[in-house]
Amino acid sequence: MEIDAEILAHYAEGREHGRLSNGPSLELLRTRVLLERFLPPPPARVLDIGGASGIYASWLSGRGYQVHLIDPVPLHREQAAADGRFSVAAGDARSLAEGDGSYDAVLLLGPLYHLTERTDRMRALSEARRVTCPGGIVAAAVISRYASTFDGFFRGFIDKPGFPAVMTEALKTGQHRNPGSDPGLFTTAYFHDRAGIASEVTDSGLCLQDLLPIEGPLHWAPGIQGRLNDPGQRQLILDTLAAMEHDPAMAGATAHLLAIGQHR
Repeated sequence: MEIDAEILAHYAEGREHGRLSNGPSLELLRTRVLLERFLPPPPARVLDIGGASGIYASWLSGRGYQVHLIDPVPLHREQAAADGRFSVAAGDARSLAEGDGSYDAVLLLGPLYHLTERTDRMRALSEARRVTCPGGIVAAAVISRYASTFDGFFRGFIDKPGFPAVMTEALKTGQHRNPGSDPGLFTTAYFHDRAGIASEVTDSGLCLQDLLPIEGPLHWAPGIQGRLNDPGQRQLILDTLAAMEHDPAMAGATAHLLAIGQHR
């Protein structure tokens, strides 16, 4: 299956690895916390679909998991293969080469961002379910419907020419586009609301175990990266997010959501 040329070009720039690892980011730290909570213990078999440069695959391999990463971007596969502790192959989330029930857990920590049609997202989730063994876990990350709005007003993107229209469309339909190919804006994507990702997970045949904000509103807190660099403040931040993660009033105030589905 083909991947949109604009999306491939965006990731071919090589910024994804640094975006997560520099700092490290709140997204990375909090995603790790949530995966630790829901994944089966090592040496479980984990399929990392769209695993990019291997940030999560490397971490999981170091913890004793058996990891296989697939990604459609050649640069990502080259970066991931350099780790040497897990296998890497080309692949598309909508059509997996892996056998039925061959993994204990499947990660979709990126592919759903760029499948702008529900039919494609359902194919990806159904494929993830197919290759997960009964009782296994599928962890699927999505971008929040409100991410552009918060970026717009807290990070000043609202002053970029054309951004208000991009933000308004994302709020209305979930469809995000970068019409001017502005390098400061994200590429073609779909932004989920909670009800949308919940229905997609359950309609794929998975049992929705939990649906959680990853970074919460602290993603936009002034000086957050500096605080994360302090071990004591880092733990306070993670504990604070855990304390508020099930409050419905906070659900949309995040850059990303993580849905946990179980194959039953």
